[in-house]
Amino acid sequence: MGRLNVIYATALFNIALEQDVVDDFLSQSIFLCDSLSDKEFRRILIHPQIAADEKREIFNKAFSGKIHKDLLAFLYLVVDKNREIFLISALKTLISFIKRHKKIVVARVQSAVPYDEKQAKSLKATLSSKLDKHVELDIKVDKSLIGGPYIFVDGYYIDWTVKTRLHDLTVNMKERY
Repeated sequence: MGRLNVIYATALFNIALEQDVVDDFLSQSIFLCDSLSDKEFRRILIHPQIAADEKREIFNKAFSGKIHKDLLAFLYLVVDKNREIFLISALKTLISFIKRHKKIVVARVQSAVPYDEKQAKSLKATLSSKLDKHVELDIKVDKSLIGGPYIFVDGYYIDWTVKTRLHDLTVNMKERY
């Protein structure tokens, strides 16, 4: 059962490819993940005393007309099979499949100071060019880095932080003296 999310995601991905709705599935899956991650919605979703018919009706009211009919059918299927616990995981797996297919990667950036729009745009363009992929940025501020960025993207990392450079300098000094 641990791979059920992958089975569901694979089936949905194939449907998206066959029907040429990959972009729709991506945006709608992100929308669903955000919606279903809401604490109250999650509580309803996994509550054992709420019948499948009631959950289907909740999905219908919340998502009918907002998501592709096959994604809505998937929600119904998960409820009917009593597999709600796999829903968000399956959607996140689908999102990762689509992003890989579309050559989209997320660069996780940590910096001591926030990036302004121009800096973020420049970094995004540079990384996209170097990786030959569309890059999305996830920028977090960590003042302990003192200065410089730490970037992790597509299995690579770049550490130009002052904190690391000071650490390396300290280690070098101890080794020499």
